[in-house]
Amino acid sequence: MKLSAALVLVPALLAAPAFAQTTPPPVNVPPPPGMNDPGVKATVPAPTQKPAATPAPGSTSLLPRKPAPIRSGEPMPEVSVHQQGENVVQEYRRNGQLYMVVVTPPNGIAQTYMVDPSGRLVDEHGQKPTRPVMYKVLEWGKSKPAPASSTGD
Repeated sequence: MKLSAALVLVPALLAAPAFAQTTPPPVNVPPPPGMNDPGVKATVPAPTQKPAATPAPGSTSLLPRKPAPIRSGEPMPEVSVHQQGENVVQEYRRNGQLYMVVVTPPNGIAQTYMVDPSGRLVDEHGQKPTRPVMYKVLEWGKSKPAPASSTGD
């Protein structure tokens, strides 16, 4: 027992100076300069984000974020803009064929959908727009009548 206590105690005593902490010597740091001190130049902070350009009401100058590239010799796309509820819908056609739809909600990010050859909307990865799954969990006001009780009098 004495030997095992000595084997634990001796390394702990030898390692104690390694764990000792010393306080660093005090460093004289000058205070920061004042706003009106000589040599201090006032600078305007850089803007963190550009304000988004919002088109005027009734304007048809809404463009998608990444329009399809136009090759030389191809006609310019025909763009039709219309309201669908609160959303602004832009339909892009080339040679009369619809190829892209951009849906812009009033307070949100524009959603760009490409149109596949069969006429279905797909996102940039070729997936159809997703619809959330909705289940009826509880319905109020339509209770079933209580079953007739049979009492054997």
